[in-house]
Amino acid sequence: MDMIKIEWIVNALIFSLMGVTIFWISFVLIDKLTPYNLWQEIVKERNQALATVVAAMCLGIAIIVAAAVHG
Repeated sequence: MDMIKIEWIVNALIFSLMGVTIFWISFVLIDKLTPYNLWQEIVKERNQALATVVAAMCLGIAIIVAAAVHG
């Protein structure tokens, strides 16, 4: 393998880990800012409406993180 290709793989892994970490921190922060526990409400109470809102929020955060890491 060429050295440049290994560098690309390492860069991709670093940026992927950085993006996932930023996303997870954002989700935990939003979970702490809401008046109830999102995970418990979605998983245990099976709140479908809240799950849909959180999914949209996760997509929004993911798009923002991807654009920030890429740019």
